[in-house]
Amino acid sequence: MTSSNYWIDTPVLVTGATGIVGSWLCAELLESGAHVVALVKDADPQSELIRTGNINRLTVVNGNLEDFWTVERAINEHDIQVVFHLGAQAIVGSALRSPLPTFETNIRGTYNVLEACRVHAIRVKSIVVASSDKAYGSHDTLPYLEEAPLVGRHPYDVSKTCADIIAQSYYETYDLPVGIARCGNIYGGGDLNWSRIVPATIRSYFFEQSPVIRSDGTFIRDYLYVKDAVNGYIRLAEGLNDDAIKGQAFNFGNESPVTVLDLVSKIQVLMATQHLDPNVLGTADAEIHSQYLSSAKARELLDWSPANDLRSGLEETISWYRKFLQAELRG
Repeated sequence: MTSSNYWIDTPVLVTGATGIVGSWLCAELLESGAHVVALVKDADPQSELIRTGNINRLTVVNGNLEDFWTVERAINEHDIQVVFHLGAQAIVGSALRSPLPTFETNIRGTYNVLEACRVHAIRVKSIVVASSDKAYGSHDTLPYLEEAPLVGRHPYDVSKTCADIIAQSYYETYDLPVGIARCGNIYGGGDLNWSRIVPATIRSYFFEQSPVIRSDGTFIRDYLYVKDAVNGYIRLAEGLNDDAIKGQAFNFGNESPVTVLDLVSKIQVLMATQHLDPNVLGTADAEIHSQYLSSAKARELLDWSPANDLRSGLEETISWYRKFLQAELRG
């Protein structure tokens, strides 16, 4: 997945290291020989980073993205050369209920990371900022291209729009080697936010229960397997040695959008639970109806494409959750 020698002994900072993407990214970087430093706010023992023991193979800096001096110390004291800024409040419902913490983490956290990188620009050679397809807001023209305006309207979307534009500003103004990753809905083993549709549906079917769909089921999304997202982040970081890549945003998606009902149906078939129909509530609020991405730019400039289609990604994901939930039952 990584270039053979690029990462050996390279000091890398990963924010959001205990999240689903951060955990898998740290694992890949460790296997590639990088010296990984993780900024950790809450050490959830169920995080994949901790459950696998990978946290014992890296350096942990405890603290919050909202504290500039913690971020600056992590970069300065560990001679960081590459930064993956994944840390965020990533739950749309949480942002809707309480927007201020989301703005603090997602916006202040982003400019703290970028400012610390600017201060230490003599050493930092590449910065990958995890944006989102949500940064685009709602558009009539789909799929999203990178040139589309960023017009988020609801709290979570706005936080990603702002973070994305701030990252662009640091490249345009200070020539920081920033690359922006805009991914579709990332899923995979290790996501324990049970409000999300993929883990929630798998858990419901595992326990022979009907899953709950908050929307009316017609919302359209592009679902990207976590290992493909990690590959995209790494390809982007490696590409930032090229001046043509610096400052650019890239979409990473599977380019196979499906409705929520279609997604649940696919999981239903793979778990042989066709006798359990979902409970469709139709109560989702402040969410964009249809979102999906064109990944043509990433294919052309980064030689990236997803290795997993939706079926194969779901099969691996279901297998992960079966083992996890069975272990939970055994205590």
